[in-house]
Amino acid sequence: MTIPTEFPQGQFSVPVIDFKYFLNGSPDERLKTAKEMVRVMREVGFMYVINHGISESDQKRMFEWSEAFFKLTDEQKLKCEHPPNGAHHRGWSLVGKEKVVQMVFDKDQVEDLRKIPDVKESFECGNENQKVFYNIWPDENDIYGFREYCQYYFKICNATSKHLLRAIALGMGLEEEFFLPYHWASGNQLRLLHYPPTDEKSLKDGKAERIAAHTDFGTLTMLLQDTCGGLEVEDPHNKGTYVAAPCIPGSLVVNTGDFLMRWSNDELVSTLHRVRAPPIDSSTGVSKVRYSIPYFVSADDNMVVDCLPGTFSDSKPKKYSPITAGEYLAMRLNATY
Repeated sequence: MTIPTEFPQGQFSVPVIDFKYFLNGSPDERLKTAKEMVRVMREVGFMYVINHGISESDQKRMFEWSEAFFKLTDEQKLKCEHPPNGAHHRGWSLVGKEKVVQMVFDKDQVEDLRKIPDVKESFECGNENQKVFYNIWPDENDIYGFREYCQYYFKICNATSKHLLRAIALGMGLEEEFFLPYHWASGNQLRLLHYPPTDEKSLKDGKAERIAAHTDFGTLTMLLQDTCGGLEVEDPHNKGTYVAAPCIPGSLVVNTGDFLMRWSNDELVSTLHRVRAPPIDSSTGVSKVRYSIPYFVSADDNMVVDCLPGTFSDSKPKKYSPITAGEYLAMRLNATY
């Protein structure tokens, strides 16, 4: 397990957790891995997780389906267009529709930020059993097999997320199953992202961004990224400075979400990160295409959460009132669209 004991300025890199010691190790190895994970979540909020149980062949196949979907015509993709309501986070969003807005809820401020579009398109899906946030799929005649594979990949990511939640609970001194009842409905979100080539002038003139600095909304994010690069994480000891988090083949980049940070009374940190355009190809004057596949883990909408046991005391009072996951997520999503 490659976990540095300190993160000095100028030498920070995202730590690596070898999860095989939690999945298949002895009780002592499982506890050690869990505690290391939680330590990293307290200090950094980001980690690479290797040997997590999702095969590289399954990851490769999901990338292939993602690329096939984004190669459909706009007319075909419009059959599964994202609804105007940001809370119903399903379907296809065309390039520039979504703007990641970091904790801004004033309407005028949001509109100002949206003037610089995020140059990406996306497709979102979730649990097929959800009644309210139902999935919006492309026509099977346009891309037969896509729906089936997305649901398959969703399920294996969901299984992995449960193992991660167990490890976090164990590392925090809670019962290992503590978080599972709060995530029973598996109301998570699988997201396919396509960053098309962007011309150098638009980037330099500030007329386009990949994704501006932000944190994620939910409990956890499990990111699968391609080799193009672009993900950057804020240095925890040098605020405002970002370091590259390049692809480690087969790994997942796992980060703490804002909801888990709130849930932990700010004991676990949700770290700013961004996506920057890769170097411009001198022969074409545009950036490379990029694909990534985040899986967002969220608590069930109706579950009321309060600060976790052990994260508050007389000397460290609770910073937050109880809230349902649904109320919190709706507040954040409606600022994004």
